Amino acid sequence: MSTTSHAPASVADRRELGSSGVSVTALSLGTAPLGNLYAPVTEAEAADVVDAAFEVGIGYVDTAPHYGVGLAEERVGRALAARERSSFTLSTKVGRLLRPLRPGEPPQPEGFVDTPPRVRAWDFSADGIRASVEGSLARLGLERIDVLLLHDPDDPAHERQVYEAGYAALAELRAQGVVGAIGAGMNQSAMLTRFVRDFDLDVVLCAGRYTLLDQSALRELMPECLKRGTSVVIGGVYNSGLLADPKPGASYDYTPADAGILARAEALARVCAEYDVPLKAAAVQFPFRQPAVASVLVGCRSAAEVRDNAAAFELPVPEELWSALAKSGLVAEGAY
Repeated sequence: MSTTSHAPASVADRRELGSSGVSVTALSLGTAPLGNLYAPVTEAEAADVVDAAFEVGIGYVDTAPHYGVGLAEERVGRALAARERSSFTLSTKVGRLLRPLRPGEPPQPEGFVDTPPRVRAWDFSADGIRASVEGSLARLGLERIDVLLLHDPDDPAHERQVYEAGYAALAELRAQGVVGAIGAGMNQSAMLTRFVRDFDLDVVLCAGRYTLLDQSALRELMPECLKRGTSVVIGGVYNSGLLADPKPGASYDYTPADAGILARAEALARVCAEYDVPLKAAAVQFPFRQPAVASVLVGCRSAAEVRDNAAAFELPVPEELWSALAKSGLVAEGAY
């Protein structure tokens, strides 16, 4: 176990993604909420979120066509329009093409509400990826994308497309300078590990699989990334809510937490309380116990949430807490 924390000193600390030359801030902004995930966010609230992110030192913004069927990208683009391009790093994703909703065609909410009249179509082909990038650039109002990620190719057919053409298309865009860094973003670690082994990726975005409650990425993904010099961005550090506020009815991986997982979260909170550290602060700092981690991504739907996450990220955490969590058996052996 390390005797010193790997956590950056501040939100604004920067780390390079692999050897791409693209750097990201230690804390980064996820924008699924700005696509009206679960509940509507106004245009003004979305702009306030992005402004608050810059105020606290966040300089890396992640989005995707999937979020609100393009709404998040549009809002991010408008919120960034007046900012110097060199002042932020932006990532978006490919794999879901967007097209207008046809007359009589049902919408595809997929958890998002009040979205534009568009639908998603899976496509990890070379042509689909190029078309997706063009669509994203138009919605964002930008001339380049810093980081481009394959988004959720969980289906075996989609994985085949990635191997047959998708990765090559990303590598070509990187070679052409259209994008600066390439990778994949998923809610699992097994396929990400295969991609890191088989492809020349700069970064992977792993959501929910390296948290205080789930360290499954520790077994293969983290060692493989460290071995190959691939950076890791961690999303879902609160496992969709439970680690932010562990109480009956809280969400874990987008469904109500069962009694067993709730009990584990409550036990983690008790250990943290012994050291006067909120569970939320431990949760958002925990991923940096792994040296491959470059950034932690937090989705925010209000300026207050941005500031709250930044404060939790920069709260001093005594090394003794990490030792106590390791000794308790609540985190996996080798987590740090």
